[in-house]
Amino acid sequence: MDDHAHHDHQHDDHAHTHHDVGEPLDYDGWIAAQRQGKDDFFKRSDHSPIRPSERSSFGGLSYYPVDPALRFEFLSLGPVPAGLDVSTQVQTSDGAVRDGQRMGAFSFVVDGVELQLVALKLADSQDDSLFVPFKDATNGPETYGAGRYLDLAPQDDGTYDLDFNLAYSPFCAYSPSYSCPLPPRENWLTAPIMAGERNQ
Repeated sequence: MDDHAHHDHQHDDHAHTHHDVGEPLDYDGWIAAQRQGKDDFFKRSDHSPIRPSERSSFGGLSYYPVDPALRFEFLSLGPVPAGLDVSTQVQTSDGAVRDGQRMGAFSFVVDGVELQLVALKLADSQDDSLFVPFKDATNGPETYGAGRYLDLAPQDDGTYDLDFNLAYSPFCAYSPSYSCPLPPRENWLTAPIMAGERNQ
């Protein structure tokens, strides 16, 4: 089963609606509502990656505390970094590959260090959002070992919000029956990103 199909559609229904709903002034409250919605999805939806026999005992996902410093607003999409082709093939957790394109890169600063993530568009993407899979220094002990995802939809002015408080694990973190795109080497960050979804 294709996890990124869920990433394109199912996830947007329950947890990643940042650009689909009006964001209240209370950012922490809005994040809490998103997380509650995702827990409800995992516990009750037929599309949940949690096995049906385990859903009744599912107690909710674990998250880092919300960190406003790891929310980067009004970012412009820069060019594809030198040395990287626009066309790419993304490896998946089950050994397959997915065709896609590198759309450009976002630059931001964490703890005084300038970092960069390349945004992708996979061949079967059906909306205008960008897919940003990434690894960081928390993978393994604190977060899913294969990395986490961000979905970025454009604002009305063409900029993007890159908010690590919305970083989430792919469905294969919960079930081996899914095929998950793996973060490309250029999106392996050496810094720890202590925001978003974490291990139980």
